[in-house]
Amino acid sequence: MLLRSPTKLCRELSSFDPASYSSDECTRLAELLSRVVNACGAAQARAVLRASVSARPEKFLSELNGSSVVSARDALRALTSVESGSECEKAMAAGEISVAQAAEIVKAPAEHHDELTSLARGGALQPVRDAARRRVLAEIPAEELHQKQHDAMQFTHWINDLGNVAFSGEVPPEIGVPWVNRLDREIDREWKKRRRGCKREQVAAEVLVRTNNTSADNKIDGVLVLDINAYRRGHAHDGEPCHIIGGGPIPVAIAREMMRDAFLKVVIHDGVNIHTVKHFGRHRKAELQTALDLGRPPDFAGASCKECGRKYNLQWDHIDPVANVGPTCYSNQQPLCVPDHVGKTERDRKAGKLKRRPQGP
Repeated sequence: MLLRSPTKLCRELSSFDPASYSSDECTRLAELLSRVVNACGAAQARAVLRASVSARPEKFLSELNGSSVVSARDALRALTSVESGSECEKAMAAGEISVAQAAEIVKAPAEHHDELTSLARGGALQPVRDAARRRVLAEIPAEELHQKQHDAMQFTHWINDLGNVAFSGEVPPEIGVPWVNRLDREIDREWKKRRRGCKREQVAAEVLVRTNNTSADNKIDGVLVLDINAYRRGHAHDGEPCHIIGGGPIPVAIAREMMRDAFLKVVIHDGVNIHTVKHFGRHRKAELQTALDLGRPPDFAGASCKECGRKYNLQWDHIDPVANVGPTCYSNQQPLCVPDHVGKTERDRKAGKLKRRPQGP
């Protein structure tokens, strides 16, 4: 049955006219097709592993899908690494998660696979990738991780086919995160000025060149989360956070060194509940903004879009809108990218939440 010609199915899909269906029917159909695509991806990868032409299965799979060899290799590794009968394997077979999500899940220690599978169901790839990376980093002692990060530092550049200078590299989080934080803010400011007909990536390249050529300020800008007991002791024990937002764990000694001569926001965690910060109106106090930028506890991994996981060009949305007398407080704020913020606003409008309630005398 699986080997029958797919011509009829392809013909049906190519003749699909969304105008013939209601909006709700199209939504349900899109959800159904996503599960079919996910399940087909897992079945295809299994078939490739068994195929007679699979001396280099990742190359064969990449050619079939028109994808990169790296993504094909990750898909095959996910199938061979996932535990038989596990929630992850069942979710893949049922089309509830994609092979790409499974590839991220299996990178984490096995005890976290069920948790990450639950996160992946009905969600985007980026939140799963971020959560899996945090689980992996948490298994490595901070000093060992710091050494690995420094050993992995590299930078290369070359001339591409267009004659442009292209480059690639990586640096440890205590260097890279503050740098890209400052760069992203400048990119966002410049992009908002020119928005129409201009790619953010192009603006980013221009800002990078301008910053590198003209900046005389060597200070960095970032946020450290550091447990007060670890700070006093000079090293962290289990459950005592010491990391830079947007990066990962760093040794307490490195954090203390950064605090001496860098421009930083430092959150020394002493058990105070930051969700108690609360006031009304749109303005966010500096303390509240810093708390929001940390991301949600207990990971404090930095802000990312609640819907899709994007980390740049975010806007802060009132979960209960200001027009509905929603407070500007920690528990009523969530980060959203521009498209998801527009969608949330439209849902609030349809729900009647944007008609301001009458105020008391």
